[in-house]
Amino acid sequence: MSIIVLLIFILLLLLRVPISLVLGITSFVFLLVSNNTGMLINAPQRLYSSLENYGLVAIPLFMLAGELMNSGGITIRLVKFAQSFVGHFRGGLAYVNILANTFLAAIIGSAAAQIAMMSKIMVPAMEKEGYKREFGAATTAAAGMLGPIIPPSMLFIIYGVSSGTSIGDMFMAGIIPGILISISFVVLIAYIGYKEQWQSSEKILWKERGVSFVKVLPALLVPGIIIWGIVTGAFTPTESAGIACVIAILIGFLFYRELKWRELPKVMINTAISTAIVTLLISMANLFGMVLTFERIPQLIAEWMTSVTSSPLVFLLIVNVFFLLLGMLIEGIAILIILTPIFAPLLPQFGIDPIHFGVIICLNVTIGILTPPVGSGLFLASSLGNVKLESLVKAIWPFVVVSIIVLFLITYIPELVLYIPSLFAANS
Repeated sequence: MSIIVLLIFILLLLLRVPISLVLGITSFVFLLVSNNTGMLINAPQRLYSSLENYGLVAIPLFMLAGELMNSGGITIRLVKFAQSFVGHFRGGLAYVNILANTFLAAIIGSAAAQIAMMSKIMVPAMEKEGYKREFGAATTAAAGMLGPIIPPSMLFIIYGVSSGTSIGDMFMAGIIPGILISISFVVLIAYIGYKEQWQSSEKILWKERGVSFVKVLPALLVPGIIIWGIVTGAFTPTESAGIACVIAILIGFLFYRELKWRELPKVMINTAISTAIVTLLISMANLFGMVLTFERIPQLIAEWMTSVTSSPLVFLLIVNVFFLLLGMLIEGIAILIILTPIFAPLLPQFGIDPIHFGVIICLNVTIGILTPPVGSGLFLASSLGNVKLESLVKAIWPFVVVSIIVLFLITYIPELVLYIPSLFAANS
């Protein structure tokens, strides 16, 4: 019976059925063939109750803030601001792509949203300046990885809710890893630029840089206020998401004056669609988790892991390999919801901090968006950047390798993750 359900699961994945439907269909097939009437009757309640968590309210609010900021002209201003400071270097537009995405990650928190927005802007611009189109698309897709790592992060919210870990601490823990990824991409681009002998362009005057900074400053207030509020305890991450929406509306209407009343329905619809996709995935993954629990899969995995090794270093190595492979096949949100309750109870046995572990697995599944065969970031960048998938995969592998190096750095140097949360904990 379990073999039949597993075969259906694999078949649906191979047919490229959306992962939320794969999880839902597989779960209901299992409940039907197992003749488990009680679980089948309780399934609708399980779907609903999986979304009854105050922390999850932050997801649509941060999505709304991102939509408002984008409609209010923030994306273009971030690109121009980055270009005024690093655009004149060899490989300038590639640096601009990374820097602008770093700023954008502190506002949106979603890799898919960033890749979708920036592909339309940066890929044509980079091609116009002489870069290969596939390199422009690869740089944009890789830089989109920063969205789920630099706070506010949707993955951190979901992990925090699933594991009972402080979402505010998770936000703090993502700062240094996010900066490390950004710097590593800059170093990689510098190497490629030296190898390809790209030309530098004319330096922009400091006066123009100052003007660009003043224009983008209101937008940078959003992540600043979010982090300040969480650190000082002025408000929770969920409350900070609501405050971010208010600030985004004020900036868009009163300061930039690019956000129009007639655009608000479109903004709300886009937010509702994005939220529906995420919440459907959360509820279906939760139902699938119930099936796994019934089959004692969590207990079997826990017993196997503890029997294989007692070393936290080896345990983390196994976790990284497992999550990297799984990230190639399954959507990151589904992985977090299904597997976090399985691995979280094992952490005390190996002396691993849940915040450290959370950042590790969130980066793992984020790398998965850039890897075939299911990487959603690849398909977005390929489609919107008008690049063949095969060419994009070849161009993006250096970024994936660099990301994995950073992953192992933060895995085996926990201070890179825990330093900022411990700093603020000590001062509170």
